[in-house]
Amino acid sequence: MQSRRKFLTYASACGLAGLTSPVPGVYYHRAQQNFGDLRVTQIESHDIYPEYQDFLDYVLMHFYGPSKRTVYVVHTNQGLIGLGESNGAEPESTLQKYIGTNPFDWIGDETSLGLGTAMYDLMGKAAGVPVYKLFGQAYRKLVPVGSWTVSADPSHMADAVMKYSKLGYTWLKFHLSPFENIFDQLSAMEKVAPRGFKIQLDFTMHGTNDYMPGLCERIGKSSIIGAFEDPLLERDIQGYAELRKRSDIPIYYHHAPLGATEELQRRAADGYIVGHTPIGNAIRYAGAFAHANVPFCLQNVGGHITRSMTTHMQAAFKTAHFHFHCDAETWKSDVVNERPLPKRGLLRVSESPGLGVTLNRRELERLSERKPRVQDKWIIVTTYDDGTKMYNLGDPADSLFFVRPDKRRLFTPSYEDPVTTEWWDNDKTKEFRNMMGRLQKEGVVLIRANSDS
Repeated sequence: MQSRRKFLTYASACGLAGLTSPVPGVYYHRAQQNFGDLRVTQIESHDIYPEYQDFLDYVLMHFYGPSKRTVYVVHTNQGLIGLGESNGAEPESTLQKYIGTNPFDWIGDETSLGLGTAMYDLMGKAAGVPVYKLFGQAYRKLVPVGSWTVSADPSHMADAVMKYSKLGYTWLKFHLSPFENIFDQLSAMEKVAPRGFKIQLDFTMHGTNDYMPGLCERIGKSSIIGAFEDPLLERDIQGYAELRKRSDIPIYYHHAPLGATEELQRRAADGYIVGHTPIGNAIRYAGAFAHANVPFCLQNVGGHITRSMTTHMQAAFKTAHFHFHCDAETWKSDVVNERPLPKRGLLRVSESPGLGVTLNRRELERLSERKPRVQDKWIIVTTYDDGTKMYNLGDPADSLFFVRPDKRRLFTPSYEDPVTTEWWDNDKTKEFRNMMGRLQKEGVVLIRANSDS
């Protein structure tokens, strides 16, 4: 009876989303025929510490410190194994909810994105179908995917464009930072970007109506700008609607503060980004966006387990038209054997049963045992054109500061100040110690040219 109730709930959600597959009954019965009474018997939970790609290691370590993920290996009484992953480990009490259940009990899972992913992997494997068929028919066989980095000096931005374009990506996303001049960054990237390569700029909800329209207009003149993300405060729906009318560049809204209701009616954005939401919630959002005929994407950060799950979902959701970001491309290694690269920015959805990825146990053990190095605090040294220097504390534990320094209530960010920035690592000098001491007391230090204070 529990599975039947789950089926009916899921079927109604599928109807809202416009999904038209014979799920879940047909595939549930097929799984029963193949494996009988399938039950979850054990869940392995592994914290892993994957390395960053070489060209990203320095900047990502300074922004975020070492990467950490939790990988789930879910065992069943019939020998099937399902894979999932999440940003952080689920508590034991959550894991226990899945023990003894049938994976099909978790259709439209609203409890855990990572464990829900593993359940869908098991459902697909048991029924002998790719995961996307558990959501419905495929609206697309090729799914667009983007790449990602952090805002750093123009030479890094240009290098990221060159590296990612050679790997088959056609989109690069990053969060603007007031410690870099966006026009200097764009100039460097324009010189190396191949034809058709586009940049998605994330303003991290900092902009205000008196400043953002003009800035977006100036930035939008760049030949490589493809989209603006979160250019205004989250709840400024009227501001978004007005900015969209003025902008020739698509506006993406990473949040739906009113549950994708009034935002959609007001046409506040050209597209929406749904981030890190459980599978059941994603299904409902997909239904709302399909009903309104508004494009969207899913942004679930993780490795190739997460990337595979997102690819399946975007293949089946009617208006999941535009590129998603997962950041698996930032990792040097992973716990699965399959790590497909895009071709012209497109990933082919797997037709193998389940997610289409297989566990590399050796890499799982290596990355679980790996002891990542610690990134110490450091100093952000920003020099203005008149020689004035501004010093700020860089701390991987406070990564938001790099893109929203106003959160520390020190100064209001601008993305077009005439600045260059260097990162001052602890060189064991007296000067470094003294400046760190001042930053601990003052928060930010501003020194005019030819001045000692």
